[in-house]
Amino acid sequence: MKRPIRREDIVWRHEARREQELLAAMERGEDISDRGTVILVVDGTMHQLNLLGGEIWRRCDGERSVEAIVDELAAEYNVGRDELAADVEAFLADLNQRGWIHYE
Repeated sequence: MKRPIRREDIVWRHEARREQELLAAMERGEDISDRGTVILVVDGTMHQLNLLGGEIWRRCDGERSVEAIVDELAAEYNVGRDELAADVEAFLADLNQRGWIHYE
């Protein structure tokens, strides 16, 4: 089973208060796709991950499999599991291609 793990030298921070604000905005029907909850500093460059990207990133701890990440997110958000699994796989593939994660 593939277990994604973050690159150890990437500095990152989860913005919990910002996440609560975005969840409230999402409930009001606002588009939050371009607003972030996780900030990464990779090779001297700052990157912001949107809500779903941040949720995936936080779970890339080497303990959870891709399946477990999808299961956890499916339990939290009202979205179809197949659609969610495809989004998670695509996001992880991008992170892997960038060299920000690897699989154990």
